[in-house]
Amino acid sequence: MRWIPKRRERAEKVRLGKNYWRLWSATAISNLGDGISLIAYPWLASAITRDPFLIALAGLVGRLPWLLFTLPAGVITDRVERRKIIVAMDLLRGLLTVTVAIIVWRASSSLPDLDTLAQAEISTNWSLYLIILFASLLYGMAEVLRDNAAQTFMPQIVEKEKLEVANGRIWSAEYVTNSFMGPPLGSFLIGIAIFIPFFVAAATFLVAVVLIAGIRLTVPTPNSASGSPEERGPVRMRAEIKEGFLWLWRHELLRPMAIILGLLNFLATTSTALFILFAQEILETTVFIFAILGTSAAIGGTIGGLLAPKISARLGSGGTLALALVTFPSVALVIGLTSYWPLVWILTAFSTIMAVTWNVITVSLRQSIIPDHLLGRVNSVYRFFAWGSMPLGMLAAGVMVDLASEFTSREWSLRTPYLFAALGGYLLYAYARKILTTERIEAARAQRAE
Repeated sequence: MRWIPKRRERAEKVRLGKNYWRLWSATAISNLGDGISLIAYPWLASAITRDPFLIALAGLVGRLPWLLFTLPAGVITDRVERRKIIVAMDLLRGLLTVTVAIIVWRASSSLPDLDTLAQAEISTNWSLYLIILFASLLYGMAEVLRDNAAQTFMPQIVEKEKLEVANGRIWSAEYVTNSFMGPPLGSFLIGIAIFIPFFVAAATFLVAVVLIAGIRLTVPTPNSASGSPEERGPVRMRAEIKEGFLWLWRHELLRPMAIILGLLNFLATTSTALFILFAQEILETTVFIFAILGTSAAIGGTIGGLLAPKISARLGSGGTLALALVTFPSVALVIGLTSYWPLVWILTAFSTIMAVTWNVITVSLRQSIIPDHLLGRVNSVYRFFAWGSMPLGMLAAGVMVDLASEFTSREWSLRTPYLFAALGGYLLYAYARKILTTERIEAARAQRAE
């Protein structure tokens, strides 16, 4: 007779409530829109221009807010009700995307057939290109603020002891909808008409707005351990950013970890910024095959989430980070030398496994050692280093390919960023291996626990 109460007790522990499932549903649906956009935007850009620098610039503009807006976003996240931030930013993303959809619909008759782009002679459509740049900038700013708010909203709707289960389910939903369902659906829709994926993506963001707006919080939501916004006084943007920045900079482990991740993301972005051209011209992919390539990240991410704790237990935190660091340049080197898309699929899946494993270790570490009242700002400073390097990587890719094309063929100029990333990655591994050790990571955890 004891077995039944125990089963009920375990069932109660995973009951996360209506508010959580609204957030989960909104996350899954909006990430489906993101996954569709992962297919739609690169193919649209490649139909507007074949200039590698301009395609890299389009990606750069979308990532530029991570360099320029991340630090202020951390302060805003600590000051404004996070639910309202998420609603407002999803609404902005939906309106921007539907605007792009209408513009692309009106211009669709003048765009070339997507499956023949590699052989087509295309003059840059400057009016449509500039519209995409502007929309990408606004979209990126909304994404930065929305993501900062979403990362710290969960504790307001889920009890502390259930956070691990709640976050795990959210991450699973993100990977499935963003990387597994979104790209194939985007390919199917873009095969019908180039503007349809944008209308569908816009709808997902607007549905997410309705779901998040329906969350009802029974208690006022102070955004910091130091009190509500009214109790903390007027906003002192520079001083509050400085407080978070100095805490991170003075930390002997998180400072080099943030810099190493920033360099790693710079190299990774340099290699992948022009992947749409690499896939079309070297791997000779169609829209459908390009979508299949996108599923590798979903499968790798799912496997990584399951295996990360086991890998870390087996190799130790430091050994696992070292394996991840040596994996990235090795994958870049092989991709840079191959023309066989199934091999690229396999390598991308393996690389994603290690990327997720890296995140499991480092995100958990940050959550365990950063003081609660500084979490929003220190996290935004960390992401400033980690993500702020991405637009620089995209710019470097565009310049690199343009310069290489003066001395070599179009094929090898598109391969150059991968070879550059491989060389830089091996040098970064040699530097970071001595810093990100298991001993230093465990010492940082122990120091916080004292």
